[in-house]
Amino acid sequence: MHELKIASDLSEIVLETARGAGLSKVTRVKIRFGQMIQIVPETFEFAFRETVRGTVAEGAGMEVEIINVKIRCRECGHVVIITDNSFTCRACNSSDLDIIEGKELYIESIEGE
Repeated sequence: MHELKIASDLSEIVLETARGAGLSKVTRVKIRFGQMIQIVPETFEFAFRETVRGTVAEGAGMEVEIINVKIRCRECGHVVIITDNSFTCRACNSSDLDIIEGKELYIESIEGE
């Protein structure tokens, strides 16, 4: 369950940012994960809520966005969003690909008062 480690690391960033901005309460956090991170949003949200219990971020609203995997074929240059687990070019069937989106993991925004 890597969600717990990710939640712990991201909660530290949220709390440091809140402290640095002088926030007395974090009201909302938006986090973006690439599909390749293979996060289970519900598990991550539970873990995050546990890691911020008793802090200024306790009870903050949370939005988790999953970014689809987008690939570019090195053979023909075709770009496609992967909707299944088939990592081949839809145009030429090559498996020589670059992943151009879908490996992201970051906090997009933190709101508070």
